[in-house]
Amino acid sequence: MRAFFAPRQRLHAPTQELHNGGFIDYAESPARADALLSGIGPVELPADRGDAAIRAVHDAGYLDFLTAAPARWADAGRPGDVIGYVWPVVGRRPLNLSRIDALIGQYSFDASTPLTPHSYDAAYWSVQSALAALDAVTAGDRAAFALCRPPGHHAGADYLGGYCYLNAAAIAAQAARDAGARRVAILDIDYHHGNGTQDIFWERGDVFYASVHADPATDYPFYWGHADERGAGEGAGATLNLPLPQGTTLDAFRRAQGTALAAIAAFGADQLIVSFGADTWEGDPISHFKLTTADYAVLGRDIAASGLSAVLLMEGGYAVDALGANLASFLSGF
Repeated sequence: MRAFFAPRQRLHAPTQELHNGGFIDYAESPARADALLSGIGPVELPADRGDAAIRAVHDAGYLDFLTAAPARWADAGRPGDVIGYVWPVVGRRPLNLSRIDALIGQYSFDASTPLTPHSYDAAYWSVQSALAALDAVTAGDRAAFALCRPPGHHAGADYLGGYCYLNAAAIAAQAARDAGARRVAILDIDYHHGNGTQDIFWERGDVFYASVHADPATDYPFYWGHADERGAGEGAGATLNLPLPQGTTLDAFRRAQGTALAAIAAFGADQLIVSFGADTWEGDPISHFKLTTADYAVLGRDIAASGLSAVLLMEGGYAVDALGANLASFLSGF
């Protein structure tokens, strides 16, 4: 299976994040990329397709913010990385805000996702890796893998959060539609719900989003991913959330994934995008499922059995020493 990664994806390296009331070392570190590379062998450098596919999904004002915020933060005399500290509680009024403190709250939803001068560049190349994997599949490969780092599934059309800045899965899905795919499905099997992906396609009937994740009643991102969230308008019924309790092991996770795959088959998808997270592993430091390394091969085989060509994208996973083995198991199973 072809795999794609750009060295510039390592450039994003915030120093700290706010977690459970205190500042800690940033969990989504460049070391994750090196650990993941150890599990997949040779990778190809993606071509630069420009930002048209990104702009097809993300708001222009948000993209301008991502590129300009670090310099504006420094110009305001602020030390360190850009981190928000104030957010609107309900909705977003159409205000013309200019102060960087207000803009970071307007375009984010947590304080765990700092912006550095290199964040946009790294996220941009994460997307290019995803698009390269899509190109490989469009050209006839059964499947291809993109090491997307930083990850993407928490990023909405106009906001960052959950270590995510650009939503590679959503961008790949839209690019697949633009390339002629009639119906696209996204299967998200990260520990945390992909609220950004859900939000982007909430009112779309041509992209099906199915997510198996930790119950948001107990786990981040809390406000999205509940079972009664099914989409709206033309997208009614095109969202499927399958939350699971902390402590979930393979049997329950596999049943939920099977339910998601059956729904994707009923939807009639002709292209599959997989948001794979290894933070479902039993030793992940910020998650609470109990999957083993060997379990990922089983999940990979089950997805492959769907018969759909698949673009496999990396999302979370923070037990750095185990990431390579967990990814290798998933890909070998597929």
